[in-house]
Amino acid sequence: MLKKNNLKVDYANYDAINRLGIKLFSGNNIYSTTHKLTENNYFDIYNTQIDYNLDGNEAFFQTKMISNMIYDYINSDDIKSNIILKNPFKERYENNNDIFIHIRLGDMAHNNPGLNYYLNTIKLIKEKNDYNDIYISLDEINHDIIKKIKEEYPNANLINYDEITTFQFGSTCKNIILSHASFSAIIGYLSFYSNVYYHKYGDMFSINNWIELLQ
Repeated sequence: MLKKNNLKVDYANYDAINRLGIKLFSGNNIYSTTHKLTENNYFDIYNTQIDYNLDGNEAFFQTKMISNMIYDYINSDDIKSNIILKNPFKERYENNNDIFIHIRLGDMAHNNPGLNYYLNTIKLIKEKNDYNDIYISLDEINHDIIKKIKEEYPNANLINYDEITTFQFGSTCKNIILSHASFSAIIGYLSFYSNVYYHKYGDMFSINNWIELLQ
């Protein structure tokens, strides 16, 4: 859409996205009028030659079709290769049997899939193929879910990296247990060589080769 119309684009998180290795297009065309880009008109505009700017700041673009397009773009050969190249943990790809658990709490704790989901998924991974280390990425160390997982698996490593480092490290682990919301989904999108487990949460998680667990 952007490249076809050679649109000039300003990205709010350009430096962070570039640090991941995801290439972002920005063209030369700037127009005098601006139209809203939404999830409802996305594909109408995608397939059209336009002569106006686009403002997509009020939409989330998390429908199944758009999410799958984003996933496919990230997993395309050129983008995937660049993401791997820029990952400081790239030597870990296909070279570990670790479990990475992303647990989103804080102001979104009410949507968390719950303790049983995490414990049952770890158990399932153990039954399929024993693991080496467990890494838990968290934003609230004293939450009961964290405490109870640590009681069950006292050697689990608690980590609290910045956002980009979380994406980069987590995506290199062999087994990924996602939480919910967009941050967790992106970890899954970047996990090129991993078994990705998830609890159904919106269309962003509608990826064909992921493993859905109810509890």
